[in-house]
Amino acid sequence: MVGIRRGVTDLDDATLAFAHRMFDLARSGSTDELIANVTAGLPVNLTNDKGDTLLILAAYHSHPDTVAALLAHGADPERVNDRGQTALAAAVFRRDTPAVNALLGAGANPDTARPTAEFFDLPEMLELLDSSH
Repeated sequence: MVGIRRGVTDLDDATLAFAHRMFDLARSGSTDELIANVTAGLPVNLTNDKGDTLLILAAYHSHPDTVAALLAHGADPERVNDRGQTALAAAVFRRDTPAVNALLGAGANPDTARPTAEFFDLPEMLELLDSSH
């Protein structure tokens, strides 16, 4: 796992600042700049100190184009953060149908998001998850 957890890695402050900027790009949906960095060698499955990947952050912040681009560059749709959440669960929580479809199309397990859809009473998301089988 590639991550930026302090104490686990020996990254200098400049490298940590760069990594934090990459996570901000995922949060803001700055797809072109983020993917340019991935293409240049940024690990597509980079995780932050909470276990969030670039993909999880893009999904949580409702950026389906960024989600699709990260998936196209090899992001793992099955990665789980420290709270047991997946990108699919984040997209379901946000009711982001395009991101949900992209994640399901990339092989995300619909069962990882079903509890989120049930807990937050999102029948349209449950239907989408069920239709992926």
